Amino acid sequence: MPAETPETLRQALADHLLDAGWIRTPAVEAAFRTVPREAFAPDASLADAYADDVVARRYDADGRAISSVSAPWLQADMLEAAHLEAGHHLLEIGSGGYNAALGAKIVGERGSVTSVDIDPEVTARARLGLTVTGFNRVRVVTADGEHLARSLVPDGGFNAVIVTAEAWDLPWLDLLAEGGRLVVPLRIHGLVWSIAFTKRGQLLECEDPFIVCGFVPMRGAGAHTAPLLPLRGGEIGIRFEDGTPVDTGHLDAVLGGPRHDVRTGVTVRDMEPFDRLQLYIATTLPHVARLSVDPGRDAGVINPPPRWPAIVTLQDGSLARLAWVQVAHDGERGTHEFVVHGYGPAAPELATLMAEQVRRFDREHRTGGYPRLRAVPCSLTDRYSADDGPSVVKRHVRLDFTWTQTEGASR
Repeated sequence: MPAETPETLRQALADHLLDAGWIRTPAVEAAFRTVPREAFAPDASLADAYADDVVARRYDADGRAISSVSAPWLQADMLEAAHLEAGHHLLEIGSGGYNAALGAKIVGERGSVTSVDIDPEVTARARLGLTVTGFNRVRVVTADGEHLARSLVPDGGFNAVIVTAEAWDLPWLDLLAEGGRLVVPLRIHGLVWSIAFTKRGQLLECEDPFIVCGFVPMRGAGAHTAPLLPLRGGEIGIRFEDGTPVDTGHLDAVLGGPRHDVRTGVTVRDMEPFDRLQLYIATTLPHVARLSVDPGRDAGVINPPPRWPAIVTLQDGSLARLAWVQVAHDGERGTHEFVVHGYGPAAPELATLMAEQVRRFDREHRTGGYPRLRAVPCSLTDRYSADDGPSVVKRHVRLDFTWTQTEGASR
């Protein structure tokens, strides 16, 4: 059997992305069939370079990836979401080389690609890969992506900005042309979503589906890490990803007390995502945070401990946590019911409140797609009201969510 070559692997990857629906236009397909991905991951085997997965390239002192070549499925989806055309001007925040080369292939010689990264080692590596593959027209800049020099912005702005590092905020609105697209992995209440915004006047608007994804964290001025507030000697941690933190000093005693459970009657099957439910709860309940348990210190206070940070709401000296319990198994897949665990003096009321939001999501929004999302610059929030809908306030923008009710649903 003949050995697989870069060309055969490249075509196989493009076929896979096309069949899976991540590639949707001829321009993006041509880019994936042409640009040699292995040139931007020289330390990886050919099989790893062309796997539909991330290739980490650079790590920090703690062993965490701080630069990588993103998974092809996600790169394809973000390029499609950018609505790039020949002659467009593209800005990439977060360099690696491969994504910029794909973009350069799409926009052609009449267009331009500018790729910015804060790490000089990353930009040097990106320049090398782009030179080797013949994409010398891509302008690679070592700079903080939150403070781009105006001299780098084309007249009228960029037609698209693709961010390839996890962002907590949106400082790039004024770099976009009217109607331009901002495609960004945006962290909202502990989950990261690939979201495609369109610039309309002074606002950014999104009516497209979101996709849960993962990226290396943003560095520089845009870096954001909410502190982990330790409870019970560090056994439990609370993190307020968005919004204003509330006092957690009383929770040591609260979490050690009795638990009040409220069953929701809402079920989910194994491998069925419920990220939209988490987003709905996070944007419709007050004082939402994430709760985690240190496995090395787990004394069984939170039972069962969450496999990943659980969504909680805090109010009236109490806490309610979204959990689930298996209620059936057909031999292949389990069925789980969402249950809310309440702690503290107002546990029954707070757990019931969260449970009702789970039921309301199931009734009105489960089959209704993603919310419409609007980003309003914080300097303009007095002019653009949130219309009584849920909002999340960042440093540069306020995010306004409008959840579409499922057709035929009743309140």
